[in-house]
Amino acid sequence: MPLPTLMNNEIRDMLMDCGLFDPLLPEDFHVAAGYFNISSIARDEVIFLEGDAGTFMCILHSGQVAVQKTNHTGQRLTIATLRSGRAFGEMAVLDGERRSASCVAASDCVLLNLGKDALEKMLNEAPRVAAKIIRAIAIALSKRLRMADGQLLSQQF
Repeated sequence: MPLPTLMNNEIRDMLMDCGLFDPLLPEDFHVAAGYFNISSIARDEVIFLEGDAGTFMCILHSGQVAVQKTNHTGQRLTIATLRSGRAFGEMAVLDGERRSASCVAASDCVLLNLGKDALEKMLNEAPRVAAKIIRAIAIALSKRLRMADGQLLSQQF
């Protein structure tokens, strides 16, 4: 087994910091780090657009990301601002559907990216770790859906 690279160690530390993958064991982070990439995004740069093919997900390590939806006049409106530790774009990676919203850097950002292909590769090469990653993403999505349901319900009364 090759020694972990400096980049892998940095990615491992970032994964451990984000909170999303708390159920993973220390050795799981070492394995998972080999499948993620780091990218730096400048303020106002588009990360992806609503309707794009979903080929990767991101974890926001630092900075802020605006989640935007296009209204009936074609104008993009910010519906949420994401802060560090938050995953986004994961629905498209899991279900293969097009992006449901646009994401734009609201400040300079550092992102961890997991491509759909890399997730498939992890499923083949390290299925136990991939299952933990997918489970953590599913739990985060479930919590978000429950919050949205609660917000919709409170708006009706």
